[in-house]
Amino acid sequence: MRILFCNYEYPPLGGGGGVINALIAQELAKHHEVTVLTSQGLGLPRERIEDGVKVVRAPVFFRKQEAVANLHSMLAFIPMGIKTGHRLLKSNHYDVINTHFVLPTGPVGDALASMGKIPNVLSLHGGDLYDPSKSLSPHRHPLLRSWIRWLLRRADVVVGQSRNTLENMRRFYTPEIGGCRIPLAIQEPRVKEPASRERYGFDEDDILLVTVGRLVARKNITQLIEMVEAVANKRVRLLIMGSGPQEQLLREEARKRQLEDQIIFLGFVEEDEKFRILRMSDMYVSTSQHEGFGLVFLEAMACGLPVVCYDHGGQTDFLRDDETGYLVELNNLDLFKERCQLLIKNAPLRRQMGDKNKSRVEEFYIDRCALKYEGIFKEAMAIHAGTQSAGHRVWSMQKRTV
Repeated sequence: MRILFCNYEYPPLGGGGGVINALIAQELAKHHEVTVLTSQGLGLPRERIEDGVKVVRAPVFFRKQEAVANLHSMLAFIPMGIKTGHRLLKSNHYDVINTHFVLPTGPVGDALASMGKIPNVLSLHGGDLYDPSKSLSPHRHPLLRSWIRWLLRRADVVVGQSRNTLENMRRFYTPEIGGCRIPLAIQEPRVKEPASRERYGFDEDDILLVTVGRLVARKNITQLIEMVEAVANKRVRLLIMGSGPQEQLLREEARKRQLEDQIIFLGFVEEDEKFRILRMSDMYVSTSQHEGFGLVFLEAMACGLPVVCYDHGGQTDFLRDDETGYLVELNNLDLFKERCQLLIKNAPLRRQMGDKNKSRVEEFYIDRCALKYEGIFKEAMAIHAGTQSAGHRVWSMQKRTV
């Protein structure tokens, strides 16, 4: 197959949605011809072959940070992505388009699918439909809801990464669409050895809690800092991997609580070192208000860590309370603290849960995810070959099951 991926973010720009797109693209490029259309910024080349994938970047000019997109850069990607994609269509024939994020990428994928008369598989990542931490979350605004509803109905197949994402789609936008669920996945970590505690200044008897992600309001890391204070154990350290607009606020919060020695900001960490730090740690913690899926939970599981997080989001598809760690009712911070304290005090329980997680995570490696996408692409091509009408595409999606 000749596959065109469309995604406004692609590594090194963006977060988990771009990362999973890159992993799928690289896996499929072993057997298919794969092109990715994404946004350019921060001096990245317009066109390059990366791990067997042709990456074409549409200039957006307004991007200021690798980790976080701003509104101007997202809006600019719509016309520039369509313009760059149209040029690609004139010199290439693609069999299928896979569009990631209904906004802002959805209009680009939809336009190119119409221009090229090819099927469009629309992949939802959760936050593009519903983000309770943002006043601009699309589910709160009638015009954005209407636009998203229109794009969902025009796609040949809609893919959600979790039951939660598909439930939010039906709840806020298109109750008539079943959608298809393909869980996200990770590569099996190639790094097998932990980082040196001595190198990072930790003792062997320190209890290392770790969290990974962009430092944005949705992650609610202030609650993790409060939890460390409540635990009142100087051996407990919280390692925060990632950067973002809330970093200074969080540093000030740690200083205010006199926890500078226990709250460790590691900033952006290279991929291999991220896994070394995870393997060095004792447990993974997250107070994120919502995750469309939660790739970082899989990464933690692959490194043998128990996971403590809230029960709101796509992670509930694969995390199990009292098995993989603990799932706590959203924002029940007292219970969250209790569960963390329980694991902090019980090293054998941490190891028992971590060992189970290493076995459980194997079904979420990237080769299985890519194989499912390959099947969906073939199905979308078959659906599209039967009709060019949007009405039939809606009927076809109604027949999908979660």
